[in-house]
Amino acid sequence: MTSVVPKVAVIGCGIAGAVCASNLAKNGVSVTVFDLGRGPGGRMSQRRDITNEGKELFFDHGAPYFTIENTVVLDVIKEWKSRGLIAEWKEKFGAFDCISKSFIDSGEELSSRKYVGIPGMNSICKALCNEPGVEGKFGVGVAKMEWAVDQKTFSLISLDGKFLGNFDGLVATDKILASPGFTYITGQPPPLNMNLAPQLALKIEQIPFRSYFVLMLAFSEPLHAISVKGFSFIHSEVLSSAFCDSSKPGRSSASECWVLHSTEEYAKKVIADAGRKKASEATLAKVSEELLLDFQRTGLCTSQPYFMKAHRWGSAFPSASIAREDKCLWDTTKPLVACGDFCVSPNVEGAIQSGLAAASKLMELCRNTSETTSN
Repeated sequence: MTSVVPKVAVIGCGIAGAVCASNLAKNGVSVTVFDLGRGPGGRMSQRRDITNEGKELFFDHGAPYFTIENTVVLDVIKEWKSRGLIAEWKEKFGAFDCISKSFIDSGEELSSRKYVGIPGMNSICKALCNEPGVEGKFGVGVAKMEWAVDQKTFSLISLDGKFLGNFDGLVATDKILASPGFTYITGQPPPLNMNLAPQLALKIEQIPFRSYFVLMLAFSEPLHAISVKGFSFIHSEVLSSAFCDSSKPGRSSASECWVLHSTEEYAKKVIADAGRKKASEATLAKVSEELLLDFQRTGLCTSQPYFMKAHRWGSAFPSASIAREDKCLWDTTKPLVACGDFCVSPNVEGAIQSGLAAASKLMELCRNTSETTSN
């Protein structure tokens, strides 16, 4: 390699990228994280909004919580808990039957412990990206990546044409790894030409993603008809689940804030009607009205929210896993690794496992590249 301390770029700062970056830095690697978003989080993001009256509201509009079963990940969770990054969400959960209009026993109370970030789901990624050895560059989209065979480095170019640097290794955590011909909702092609990584191309093509909408609601008074703080909907074609964000540890209770998740089928229909392009304000307004109306039809919501906003998750949630045994993907000819929940299991625990595996694999690939160069 060209430097004494390996320099690695991590593209995408969801939980997989943040975990990977943190573990690389702990092993003496200089890490730069790039993310097009305003901050870290990915689907662990927290949404901040200001009402017309100037009231500040926060919503975990991606993953509402996460559970852990893997023993290796449990050790990571214990460390995060000791640092005050997470806490257990100890509330009642259940299921609501939209036909009988009643809550039923779903067995949710017997499921694994539910953890949330403090004071938001994105707090974990924020902390990991602020550790020594990690530099975060947000609001920076990567438009092009090239592999210099002679120098054994990756060069990155931003969306506005700026040179972002040369790196000895690359970790891709989003669909920047896509097959030729793929374009984002924005119309941008993927920044990495998959002809440079043919070993990954076929596997990446096989990843199916789920889309859905969320509706963020704020009420002046508690919704007394709801006896639980999180529940799934049964026999609803529009709503799949609802969570009371303001009941989580470390959240403000000044308002009662709820996040509703649509069904995948509803989202497919809306997206098909609107096209693959980014959801317009008109589409989001229509979604807001329809999700709220379905919520009110249950009889659980009898008051009008003073704040309401919808968000579309286009392709952030994979519905299959393609590297369960290895937990990440890599190119054997260069230090390039892909990781994310699409590798292990489509949840936060899977993303953490993949991030850990990617850090280990990339260090191995970088060592191999260094030895090859020195010889």
